[in-house]
Amino acid sequence: MHDGCVKIRVSAPPVEGAANIAITEFVAHTLKVAKSRVRVVSGASSRRKVIEIDGVAADVVSAALLNS
Repeated sequence: MHDGCVKIRVSAPPVEGAANIAITEFVAHTLKVAKSRVRVVSGASSRRKVIEIDGVAADVVSAALLNS
């Protein structure tokens, strides 16, 4: 974690939203939640994104992603 952010690297290219889809699927799988509960709310066409996950506390998200 750096500056309160979790870094996630995906191999999907940033073409036609493939990287956004890959990040969404990875986060949903890691947190064991439905993909529909995870969405990119900011930075869809940027390297830096803000992800929102419905019904999961921020500390739970951070712990799960840092331990994956």
